Amino acid sequence: MKLRGRIETRKRKQQGARPMTRTRFSAALIAMVIAGMALAVSARADSALDRVVKSGTLRCGVMLDSPPAGFRDAQNQPTGYDVEYCQDMAKAMGVKAEIVETPSPQRIPALISNRIDVAISGMSNTLQRQLTVAFSQPYVAYTNCALTRKDTGITKFDDLKGRKLGGVTGTSTEQQLQGFIKDWNDPNTSYTGYASDSDSFLALQQHKVDALIDATAVATALIRSGQFPDFTIGAIAQTPPDTNSIAVHRDDQQFLNWVKLFVWSQVRTGRYQELYNKYIGPGPAPSLSVGGVDY
Repeated sequence: MKLRGRIETRKRKQQGARPMTRTRFSAALIAMVIAGMALAVSARADSALDRVVKSGTLRCGVMLDSPPAGFRDAQNQPTGYDVEYCQDMAKAMGVKAEIVETPSPQRIPALISNRIDVAISGMSNTLQRQLTVAFSQPYVAYTNCALTRKDTGITKFDDLKGRKLGGVTGTSTEQQLQGFIKDWNDPNTSYTGYASDSDSFLALQQHKVDALIDATAVATALIRSGQFPDFTIGAIAQTPPDTNSIAVHRDDQQFLNWVKLFVWSQVRTGRYQELYNKYIGPGPAPSLSVGGVDY
């Protein structure tokens, strides 16, 4: 009797553990597809691309203390290369542009905290920053120089050794300059970081530092403005050209894809060349790609 009971119990267990039928498998597959579609819809809904189009306004973070990329005209209105780039982007989206003044150290925090939708603010696309935000391919390229005063006697890059140097905290040019200072290993060479470009220009004017590393176009614009009659370009910096990229939220692939296509369109239509000649200098605009490598 005990043996028969065990056999009947085993049969009941086997009957309970039925294999998945085709109907049950199909239902499970459909559930998985629906869940995936829900996630995709949620991702699209969270994209800044949809929010901007719906709100009718594109909020661009732009540095307005860094001519010719961003500055204020005689009527105190924002203008410059990055300002017009934002306006072009808004026009392509069918919305209005809102320029949000964003000093250098605030560019990434402003994007993360949703104070801006996109950063068009002379930001280099470093691997460290890519951990926090997502970058398009470069939209402009600058060569760098040593911006100094006429009284310093700095005429070549090696003259920076043993001097008081400055720059903007957190920038790629600061990192490059720090590398040179380390290699020089000169106790007389000092470096001071400032919160913004305007602070660093003021420090140079007030003799707190002897030179800054900045974009040649920025230095030229400052000198031409007449605001700093003692400023001069001491030497071309021994640093690679500084390519700047547009930054969006790190996980916003939808908006990033659109921004990349927009940058490509600016080059294809000749708008990149037009803005380069208007704000940076004459001649062909530099290439935005690295030879042999697709971004």
